[in-house]
Amino acid sequence: MFKDPTDADRVLIDVAVMDANWREEVRAEVIRRVLAAMADSCGLQKPSPSWWVNFRVIDEGSWGSSGDVLSILSLLGTGVFTEEKTKAIRAVMGS
Repeated sequence: MFKDPTDADRVLIDVAVMDANWREEVRAEVIRRVLAAMADSCGLQKPSPSWWVNFRVIDEGSWGSSGDVLSILSLLGTGVFTEEKTKAIRAVMGS
């Protein structure tokens, strides 16, 4: 446990997600939960002021894996998202 916040390590957590229906309040909640989980795992009551979370939304067509470009649209029929979320993503993506 840190005794002095100035002794804390600086941490940057980079959350990268596919472009979809990421409303501001949802992004804020993700950031809060990441910071809370970090504090909990370090045995701290609250996150250190030297920790930062960067929430990045990657544009459609800008993800790549396994030798190809990935799309969030290919996940919409897999059951990963609720029907309501799928409709919201489709509306945002214009598909």
